[in-house]
Amino acid sequence: MITQSFLSGVEDQSTPVLNQSTSQKEPNREPLKHLLIGSSKAVTSTIHYLQVIGYADVGDWSPLLPSPNPGEVMSILNRPIVVQ
Repeated sequence: MITQSFLSGVEDQSTPVLNQSTSQKEPNREPLKHLLIGSSKAVTSTIHYLQVIGYADVGDWSPLLPSPNPGEVMSILNRPIVVQ
């Protein structure tokens, strides 16, 4: 019913399709990968700061992943940027 209509609309809008159409409309855009590596506290704090200044939402980052270095984690953000 109403819930099914709402949920079915969500299925039709997948993120990869939106990203592809955006990059096709703006050929100057190139993917850029951001990588934060440090203590869990430092990485989390930086991710939150980048949201506060409006650069990237917390949900745009990958979950914290173990780093090859003991005591460190990493998180990745893929974001297209305009290149001139």
